Amino acid sequence: MAHIQVFNHHVQLPYIFLSIVEFFVLGLTAYIGLAYSTLGVDLFFYSPSPQTTQYVLIYASVMLLSTYAMGVYGAGISEGFGSMFIRTVVSYCLLGAASLVLLSYVLIGLTESRGALFASATLSLLGVALVRWFFYSIVDASQLKRRILVLGAGQRAAKIIQRIEAEQFIGSEIIGFIPSDPDEPVVDRSLLLDPVAGLRELVERLEIDEILVAIDERRRDKGSFFPLQELLDCKLSGTRITEVVEFYEREFLRIELAEITTSWMLFRNQFRYSQSRDKTKRVFDIAISLALLFLVWPLMLLTAVAVFLETGAPIFYSQQRVGFKGKIFKIYKFRSMRQDAEKGGKAVWAQANDSRVTRVGAFIRNTRLDELPQLFNVIKGEMSFIGPRPERPEFVESLSKEIKLYDIRHRVKPGLMGWAQLKYSYGASVDDAANKLVYDLYYVKNHSILLDILIVVQSVEVILLGKGVR
Repeated sequence: MAHIQVFNHHVQLPYIFLSIVEFFVLGLTAYIGLAYSTLGVDLFFYSPSPQTTQYVLIYASVMLLSTYAMGVYGAGISEGFGSMFIRTVVSYCLLGAASLVLLSYVLIGLTESRGALFASATLSLLGVALVRWFFYSIVDASQLKRRILVLGAGQRAAKIIQRIEAEQFIGSEIIGFIPSDPDEPVVDRSLLLDPVAGLRELVERLEIDEILVAIDERRRDKGSFFPLQELLDCKLSGTRITEVVEFYEREFLRIELAEITTSWMLFRNQFRYSQSRDKTKRVFDIAISLALLFLVWPLMLLTAVAVFLETGAPIFYSQQRVGFKGKIFKIYKFRSMRQDAEKGGKAVWAQANDSRVTRVGAFIRNTRLDELPQLFNVIKGEMSFIGPRPERPEFVESLSKEIKLYDIRHRVKPGLMGWAQLKYSYGASVDDAANKLVYDLYYVKNHSILLDILIVVQSVEVILLGKGVR
């Protein structure tokens, strides 16, 4: 599947096209719903007013954002068309409709009637469902898939196959593997190819779009085969040559820890400090934190009362965490566990169905209400709104020894929500921390205001569905 990079973030081009088409479909259905249900006029003889145009544009924008927030596109890949349709119903009828109703109190005259909104949403569901059915039929058609040839058939190649199967890979197809060593093959031997007439001839015959280099050993003195000149010939002839790290980053939006070294990071331009980016991010943090405090202070007050009524004081819980460049700071939360949760004085990972969590605590953890006091950490500059979640010093000390490059995640400010929280469930072990780090490294390398906004929007699904909570 074709990709482009927008502010360093990898975006699949067909999904950009799908979003544009859906925006026009949403706008058209909003216009039809408004014209027939509210105005009662012939659609073809109706000249829209500025107010109608405003409604159509805002409706389409809100519904599209609601779709993205509910993870609809990802569900279409991993959960099937039925799940995608259910998520679309929820995003339009609940999240989108509620957002439009709230906006109608701010923008006077945004909606002429609730009937117009219902008619528009119903038509949108039908129109968008048809568009997506056609899109997923086309994008996964074999004649449109990106054809990939893997150079290598050992452990690295086998891991790629495992990852592709786990991620419900679409839009691309692995055509076969060329072993670099007679003793190397780990993948299914039926997938092996032999470039008898040369790599270039094989690429042309199989209509290969991309060669993925995944060789375990490149040293010729150990008998490995690395056709450098032939690869260069293929590249100059128009075939894309990709290394494993780039492939993981592009296709799975992660930086594979086992494939990188400190020297790899040293020569990547994205791993560099940008003063202008930090200043822009700081403005974003303050603006969104103040706006949220203004909107959610009643929820914070109710949460405080609920915590006090169940378990008494203290309402808040503070804990030391490791922040930017390893600096220790105090994080604040609404208390969700018993007061003797760590009576032994030793830091303990939270577990699934943790018995230390109170009834109110379970609810506020599921809805992320317990994290709201951290908005003050953001305003103070100790945290960012988006960034890797901060860990306790005790955990950081041990994880830094067991996981290579773990401290790199501290080169950006920790956040209330992060890329790893969207991509991986709650972690409570060294293995979980390593699995989350591949996404934290992606964020450290590619973070921008655009990526921060995307994470904010996608976090709605995490909050509403209670994903990754223990």
